[in-house]
Amino acid sequence: MAQKNVSQKLIESHLLIGKMVPGEEIGLKIDQTLTQDATGTMVMLELDAMGVKKVKTDISAQYIDHNLVQNDFKNADDHIFLQTSAAKYGIWFSPPGNGVSHPVHMERFGKPGKSLLGSDSHTCAAGSMGMLAIGSGGLEVALAAVGQPFYVKMPKIMGVKLTGKLPNWVSAKDVILEMLRRHNVDGGVGKIIEYYGPGLKYLTAMDRHVIANMGAELGATTSVFPSDAQTKAFLKQQGRLKDWKALAADPGAKYDLHDEIDLSKLVPLIACPSSPGNVVPVRDVAGKEVFQVMIGSSANPGLRDFAIPALVLKNRRIHERISLDINPSSRQILENMTETGTLSHLIQAGARIHQAGCNGCIGMGQAPATDKISLRTVPRNFPGRSGTNEDKVYLCSPETAVAAAITGVITDPRDLTKKHKIAYPRFKEPLKVTLSPDMVYPPPKEGKGVKIIRGPNIQPLPKFEPLSDKLQGPVLLKLENNISTDEISPAGSKVLPFRSNIPEISKFTFSQVDETFYKRAMHTQKTGSFIVAGSNYGQGSSREHAALAPNFLGIKAVLAKSYARIHRSNLINFGILPLVFANERDWNGIDRDDVLVIQNIHEAVKKGKDFRLFNQTKNKEIQMKCPLSEHERAVLLCGGLINYMAKNSL
Repeated sequence: MAQKNVSQKLIESHLLIGKMVPGEEIGLKIDQTLTQDATGTMVMLELDAMGVKKVKTDISAQYIDHNLVQNDFKNADDHIFLQTSAAKYGIWFSPPGNGVSHPVHMERFGKPGKSLLGSDSHTCAAGSMGMLAIGSGGLEVALAAVGQPFYVKMPKIMGVKLTGKLPNWVSAKDVILEMLRRHNVDGGVGKIIEYYGPGLKYLTAMDRHVIANMGAELGATTSVFPSDAQTKAFLKQQGRLKDWKALAADPGAKYDLHDEIDLSKLVPLIACPSSPGNVVPVRDVAGKEVFQVMIGSSANPGLRDFAIPALVLKNRRIHERISLDINPSSRQILENMTETGTLSHLIQAGARIHQAGCNGCIGMGQAPATDKISLRTVPRNFPGRSGTNEDKVYLCSPETAVAAAITGVITDPRDLTKKHKIAYPRFKEPLKVTLSPDMVYPPPKEGKGVKIIRGPNIQPLPKFEPLSDKLQGPVLLKLENNISTDEISPAGSKVLPFRSNIPEISKFTFSQVDETFYKRAMHTQKTGSFIVAGSNYGQGSSREHAALAPNFLGIKAVLAKSYARIHRSNLINFGILPLVFANERDWNGIDRDDVLVIQNIHEAVKKGKDFRLFNQTKNKEIQMKCPLSEHERAVLLCGGLINYMAKNSL
């Protein structure tokens, strides 16, 4: 029998359909699902549209962590809608203020060997516990919750061997930043990143969470760690030792691709605006004036990520220019920060303490000042995501963040010892912590009598038409490489309250790229139009609104050089053709407002043929490809996954 790595073991134990051959479509059994409020309302509406009575997973959990700012009734209404929907469908519920979904799920429900599908791209963070944890669109999560397979192309597996031990002032965030420095934001596309090697014994479960979380920024399908002594220690600390089991690669297990990092040779790193892949050593940008420092988020959620800055700041004050924003990752972490004195050190140093949740990471408050640098321990710095246009957001470790909070400028944290005589603080993960498991509410045993409460902003899903055999219309927008879902459907306190109202949220589509887009799209909504994009189109968040809103506005096809995995699936799930240039140079031959025609679409989809696209404006034919699995063909022809499931019934 062939020796298997951890990823292969996890996939094999959940494989329902297909073979474990890279590039082939497989169907996976899902044990757990995770939804958060920015995407969860769509999941609940989708469960309702499908007539679901109760989920069939081992565990499904709904978290309120993104839309916490209640400027009016919308977010508050949605919280009630989500709580009552969760009770009806048999889903656990984590209320606002209880924390970010990923660390809370890890605390309460994470189990080695299990599979997890989440309507949040950072669901992959649970790979830190030896889980097969994948982010996807909400509709796929809704189907997985009722027992349907999750379809994905079998990834290649990249083994990353870790050796050595991290030096002072360097931490787990620098490990994933090093991966991004080497491989950029599309280097993980079509891959699982599996970490192994002797360096693992020095990385706690929460250190691994940091690395696995930002595997999403590599574009990876997921990241995987073994379940070992560190995993066991974490589960014991959480009072769940019974959930632990060992999971390791077989001796001599092979990987499709390889990399190696000597942890002892890493230096403090930082991702410059405006991409997580724009990584340089901190020393290269040291000295730049900083006005805001933000610590916390799903990318640095552990107690140590707050304790290290707190110990550095003990009996010190932050620079007078700095706003130091502390976002506790969970209520449990906040309780333990209080009991250990961590919180008081931060408060006495001048920090601002916010509620446990995503907050500024998703643009929900904490927007930086105009043209002023903000250092953040969050996972993303896409343009405008912070809520400030032309923002200057840098991504860094808690060590680099606190160094800037003290000095007022970007500072290599190692200089705190050399120039400021501040010793690197020692922090050891406590064997016991205060637990708050009661703040995630179980569903009632029977949800039949539960009435779902809908506020006036919550609208039913729009109807989806079957795929037309001919598409004709103008190119409404031509885009460059690495366009994120934040640029397609923005986040932030102004937009996200409309996440349950597709007609309203559609008004913000591409608003950060072209303020005229919505008005122009409404002129062609009934006749149809196209988007042209570069490589890695749709990177970032899993939000379905980046496909739902374009569909509502009449976008019938996207023409791109390549796609991010989750967004490509979302386009298919909502009936939009994800076409790929057969020759990337043809991208140069299409401009905004060109009128395009595609005919014989049904035959091309059914038979897997290339598409012939005719540019009427330039009198030129362009060849497009659309590689689809059999399942994807059927979904597209129906006009999306909801129509497909209605036709085939659950």
